[in-house]
Amino acid sequence: MVDRLNPAGVQPVTGQAVPTAAKPRREAGGPSFAEVLQQQLLQTAEGVKFSAHAVERMRTRDIELTSTDLSRIDEAVKRAASKGSRESLLMSDKGAFVVSVKNRTVITVVDPAHMKENVFTNIDSAVIL
Repeated sequence: MVDRLNPAGVQPVTGQAVPTAAKPRREAGGPSFAEVLQQQLLQTAEGVKFSAHAVERMRTRDIELTSTDLSRIDEAVKRAASKGSRESLLMSDKGAFVVSVKNRTVITVVDPAHMKENVFTNIDSAVIL
């Protein structure tokens, strides 16, 4: 007779553990899922990339960017590129962003509280967002 719940007559193997999906573990001190997700979003957003240094600065200075902010940064980089800029300073209410226009990469980020103390060098243009 065929068992309706087990039509093929398959019997479980005894003495062996049933494999389960392994849960990925976060190493102590490693980035959280939210941090990794934010970094991945920043790397692919609007064609502008963020260097590891810039992402770390944003994390330590509690700077969070919205999709609108990323669009504004992308547009600013396009405007700087159209004028022949190579290294540009983008100023916004969220902070200052030093960008390699050629590579379309944000090199570093400074929050508004620390902008007064900084001197920005090696830039050839500035864009106010």
